Amino acid sequence: MVRFLGMTKAGASLMAFVLGCVLASASPHGQASGYPALLPIDEASQRPEFFSVRAQLQAAVARRDWPAVRTVVHPKIRNTFGDDDGIGAFERIWKVESGDSPLWATLGTVLALGGTFDQSGNFVAPYVFSQWPGRLDAFDHVAVIGSRVRVRAAPRPDADVLGLLSHVIVRRSLNGGEPIAAEVAERWTRVALAGGRTGFISSAYVRSPVDYRAIFTEVDGRWQLMTLIAGD
Repeated sequence: MVRFLGMTKAGASLMAFVLGCVLASASPHGQASGYPALLPIDEASQRPEFFSVRAQLQAAVARRDWPAVRTVVHPKIRNTFGDDDGIGAFERIWKVESGDSPLWATLGTVLALGGTFDQSGNFVAPYVFSQWPGRLDAFDHVAVIGSRVRVRAAPRPDADVLGLLSHVIVRRSLNGGEPIAAEVAERWTRVALAGGRTGFISSAYVRSPVDYRAIFTEVDGRWQLMTLIAGD
């Protein structure tokens, strides 16, 4: 709990609660005390045939079944912003035969975060990428992908809670404050808060729009994974 000098314990508790409500509340314009909203959305059910393919793909990913996943991956899948594309490169990059391939966690998360159909009819996932507002720098900001996510005063699970945020975009705090170890930085994201403050959010509850995203296209009557890529 945040401590406030000159207050009783009960008064401090009330002030901390009010601060949390201010951070978490949204206005009719989709702002949370100046934080732009980015609400989760999943349009997959608009195309039942795609919804079914995605559900089967999610099940295959959950059981780490590469042969089943491979049936959905297009032979010319885009893997990078260079020339290393195609199914062969995909298998090599992701080490798909390995039981601990990062593909399972990466693709599983992308599929779990919904998405939307673009003007060409492609399904683009996750929503954090497909719905990202172009006016905000994709490298300087991250999306909070949970409800009432705790913002802490330090990168520790027992640190004071500065407030709560739900499905909003926050700016990374890249400068200022004490340096933190690389292994800690992997688990916690430092963000800029109102009033010039900084806080820390567990990285499990934030996502960058330039993290991995997937694009599915209907090719000859079959939905295929055409792109799985990160960066910009």
